[in-house]
Amino acid sequence: MQWQKIALVGIGLMGGSLGLAIKQRGLARRVEGFVRRAASIAECEKFGVVDQAGCDLCAAVTDAELVILCTPIAQMRELAERMVPALKRGAIITDVGSVKGVLVADLEPIVARAGAEFLGSHPMAGAEKMGVSAARANLFGNALCVITPTARSTPRALQKVGDFWTSVGGRTLRLSAEVHDEFVSRSSHLPHIVAAELANYVLSPAHPKEQAWLCANGFRDTTRIASGSPDMWRDIALANRKHLARVLGVFIEDLQEFQLALEKGDAKSIEEFFKVAKHRRDQWQSQTASSSPE
Repeated sequence: MQWQKIALVGIGLMGGSLGLAIKQRGLARRVEGFVRRAASIAECEKFGVVDQAGCDLCAAVTDAELVILCTPIAQMRELAERMVPALKRGAIITDVGSVKGVLVADLEPIVARAGAEFLGSHPMAGAEKMGVSAARANLFGNALCVITPTARSTPRALQKVGDFWTSVGGRTLRLSAEVHDEFVSRSSHLPHIVAAELANYVLSPAHPKEQAWLCANGFRDTTRIASGSPDMWRDIALANRKHLARVLGVFIEDLQEFQLALEKGDAKSIEEFFKVAKHRRDQWQSQTASSSPE
């Protein structure tokens, strides 16, 4: 299907990549974007990510059938409140946020006041680079896009949002917001904390300068995501702190078990640690290369 107008609220890596994908695939007659800074308008025009960008939120969402929130999650409630008067009745609002529970609870009733519908989404795609200059039309190719319906979600919205993510190249999976947040606390948020702590600890100025010289490909690969936006990851950690604090505790306990095995010189336990990790990762990689959630 082709939308008459899609509005992207926030034009960075995610919003810019969506704009490029929508335009490249002809999914909407018009794509408009909202940005906070006037300087960003010229950047959007330079990279051709939307038909028109501006700093007037209500103008950007007026008459849009689909509005996608692509800002940091801490900004979404305030933006939703501001755009309510301009939302088209029957419009569908979704987002790209990495935490869903707080967003669904906040945004669903706000959007409903305008006779529109909010349905949470989370495309499992991204990069450590930030800004519209890093946007690319194929960012969502084969990416898993989680949709988080509630008891208030309509079949119409579920169909349209699912079709949208499929149309930009993704694969969809429906989960409750609570289950989504539990799963990503382990698979997405915990790895970022681990990468950040590796960068903090290994590259600390407390170590001799030669330490950094010995950081090669393994360190580079493991810490790549630590170059992500600190503001964005602060918001994500706080929004999912209930789940994240719990899984971090389990992770620390596992590391302490490994530490104990090292102290004891327990070669069998140490080998088993690495053997299980290799098996599980190899199995995951094989399964994800050949399977689909739907």
